[in-house]
Amino acid sequence: MAYVGVLPEFGLVVDPLVGLVTTAGISYQPVIDKVTELDGIADDLVNMLSGSGNFLASFPGREESLKYAGGVSAFWYGLAVGLFIAGLIALQMVFL
Repeated sequence: MAYVGVLPEFGLVVDPLVGLVTTAGISYQPVIDKVTELDGIADDLVNMLSGSGNFLASFPGREESLKYAGGVSAFWYGLAVGLFIAGLIALQMVFL
């Protein structure tokens, strides 16, 4: 029985009688390893929203660093926007 090649670079073939996609004797292990690595990275991205936890690319003992970094960033952005609005109000008062 002949198989139809679906993705030859990954070794995927389909059996036309059954309609099942399978491998042609090539291991999926490199693909599974890459998916596992990407799964860990995606979990880190989602967990960054909470601001707590230990991440793949972080050093030990820096579990609370995202909370502090977010607070400092919010402070400086708030200060910049507040000063900009205060400057606009001051300019409006000067020219009226």
